Amino acid sequence: MINQQTLQGNWNEIKGKLRTKWGQLTNDELQTFDGNVDRLVGMIQRKTGEARGAVEHFLEEASANGASMFSQASETVRDYAHQAAEKVQESSKQAAETVRHGYEEAEKVVRQRPAESVAVCFGAGLVVGVFLGLLLRSR
Repeated sequence: MINQQTLQGNWNEIKGKLRTKWGQLTNDELQTFDGNVDRLVGMIQRKTGEARGAVEHFLEEASANGASMFSQASETVRDYAHQAAEKVQESSKQAAETVRHGYEEAEKVVRQRPAESVAVCFGAGLVVGVFLGLLLRSR
């Protein structure tokens, strides 16, 4: 027997399948579903004349298909998330490698030309200091 949680979890999909199989069911009748499986089966029996077992079997199949589609969708999302995490990890490794390489190059230049490096740092500090002074003065 189908359980209420499974039926409610896939209700929109199952509702469409019910209307496809039994066209005499109206949207209003199906909208009144409140989670009570026995009442739903009884209502379908009254409207269609189908046997209770056939209705229950159809609901079980319809909800099982919905559940498998949900698991497929969640697996697809999980795969995409895993791929995205791998790409982010790969990109961060490349960025770290680039920064490390740049640091090594800067260190190499400073060791080869210490006087010029100090002069460049002093000049850059002076320019930034003047810029910040002018910026703060205008406020």
